Amino acid sequence: MKLYSGPVSLFSRKVEIALGEKGLVYEREMVPFTQAGGYSPKHPAVLAANPKGQVPVLVDGDLTLCDSTLILDYLEDAYPTPALYPADPKAKARCRQWELYADEVLLPPLRTLMYRTQPPGPDIARRQAQDVAAEHAEEVLRSMYGTLELALVGKAYFCDTISVADIGLFIDVLYTLRLAGPELTEHSRLEAWYARLSARPAFATVAAEIAEADRVLSHPVVRKPR
Repeated sequence: MKLYSGPVSLFSRKVEIALGEKGLVYEREMVPFTQAGGYSPKHPAVLAANPKGQVPVLVDGDLTLCDSTLILDYLEDAYPTPALYPADPKAKARCRQWELYADEVLLPPLRTLMYRTQPPGPDIARRQAQDVAAEHAEEVLRSMYGTLELALVGKAYFCDTISVADIGLFIDVLYTLRLAGPELTEHSRLEAWYARLSARPAFATVAAEIAEADRVLSHPVVRKPR
């Protein structure tokens, strides 16, 4: 098994956590990345597998897959133990819905903060506009933290046991924090959930590698005092 990944690719890191939680052995190839040029030029193997030229790409024998959600579905079917989806159909649907929430609801405002790891350019007005948009995005993210906090009432994990839902939501919260977005201090259940996952080896390894990649590749992000 081989995974084409990226040092700060949110979706690739989701797959890496799932592979780690399942204890699967795989070869990883990091696709070259810079903050100035992104993943350009595109890796030929990634382009061949994905018309968008995006990681993650998973190769398992004669099967090549792109898209993190599709890859996670495949891993569960092909390597079902330990399970990362609930067995009950309704619970599984809720798990998928939480992953969708991570990808389609949390991620858009999070993307607004991603300029912060890029070196400031000469266009001061553009940077100011990005700062204003980021302030609005942070308010949206705080509201979403409230939604997640309520969902964790009486639960250690979003689907009772650790699942794809936790992986997708964890990586979004991790990226929000690395980009100096809202902290978790006002949401005690969410903060405890995040700490619980951060202590697991698969999650901790990914978090440490992202921090190291930022040290080498990213413009330092400074959290403003509030």
